[in-house]
Amino acid sequence: MRDRHCGDARYVWNLAVEQFRYRERRERGTTARSAPGPAARQRQLAEARQEFEWLRGGSSSVQQQALRDFDRAAQACFDGNANEPTWRKRGKSEGSCVRDTKVVVHSRAWAQIAIPKLGWVKFKLSRALPAGKLGMARITCRPSGRWHVSFPAPQPVIADAGRTGKSIGIDRGVATTIATSDKQMFRAPRMRKREERKLARLEREKARRRKGSARRKAVVQRIAGLHETVADRRRDWIEKITTRIAAHYDFVAVEHLPVRNMVRKPKPKPDPDHPGQYLPNGAAAKAGLNKCIYANCWGMFACRLAQKVKASGTTLVAVSARYSSQECRNCGHTAKENRQSQAVFLCVVCGHGDHADHNAAQIILARARSAPTPGPGAIPQGVGTARCAHERENQGWAA
Repeated sequence: MRDRHCGDARYVWNLAVEQFRYRERRERGTTARSAPGPAARQRQLAEARQEFEWLRGGSSSVQQQALRDFDRAAQACFDGNANEPTWRKRGKSEGSCVRDTKVVVHSRAWAQIAIPKLGWVKFKLSRALPAGKLGMARITCRPSGRWHVSFPAPQPVIADAGRTGKSIGIDRGVATTIATSDKQMFRAPRMRKREERKLARLEREKARRRKGSARRKAVVQRIAGLHETVADRRRDWIEKITTRIAAHYDFVAVEHLPVRNMVRKPKPKPDPDHPGQYLPNGAAAKAGLNKCIYANCWGMFACRLAQKVKASGTTLVAVSARYSSQECRNCGHTAKENRQSQAVFLCVVCGHGDHADHNAAQIILARARSAPTPGPGAIPQGVGTARCAHERENQGWAA
């Protein structure tokens, strides 16, 4: 029945997406239909439940909540805070919502939740439940087959360490995820050697399984579970480091990185001397670079930092990253010869030497100080916060 609830929610959502696109088709003149409003969609759902028995067999509260979720997504699109709602695919982002949640806590570790048409389901508590009435619960299924239930909770308050006037410049990189102007280096968690060996073994085992078989599906879920473990580890690291920055600094300078453009595949290079053949275009090296960019969570870091500085009242300024790795912070000379290696910076004019990432972070901070600041808690223009979703890791400040 949990899968049934997810399927019903996905079906209702996709119908709402199809109706939402009537607006564009009407503007193009390809249809005379107009997109119904929230109340009209709820009436259409009630009529469809009376007409179709298979739809009536599902939970009405789950289906109605799917429409309410769509209404919020559509409103966020109109407000310019999110992209247009898109179709949901089976097996990806599966989930449903339960209203008027009934929960019974048995101990510090275990509790039960009442799911419509399924009954009481036991789940493990990862933390204490919020005080008061819970209201709604969201049940999701991850690709590894693990089910999760989440409840609404008040926004946590970022502890203010005191307005000390501290400023920080942040440079994002591949070898070092975050380098700061005060000589701090941070690296996002990576897949451990033991996990890499396990992943390689599971990939070989997957290649031997017949497509469509139950054993292949089990191996695929184990691979997904391994990737989820690493993703959870990175997400936890991002939350901790962004909270620390937002709480301890009054002024934060970052570089504007269009991550979506940076991870694009290189275009093929046709061979003019041999029609139908292509010249090397560095696709393999670019694929490795893209993998490192994704592993360092540039987009997730930018989005979560923007959200937290807004809540804490910290000033955030995004500046251009152009030549920040080649400019000397001591004399201002810019040349590619200044970058001796990935980590070594040595100015060919004044002889200033430093770690390359540390020098870039100081350049970013200097540029931000000379730029007009938007004010405490403000988000620089072009920096989106509402569209930060963990499955959209390839988005940066222009998300």
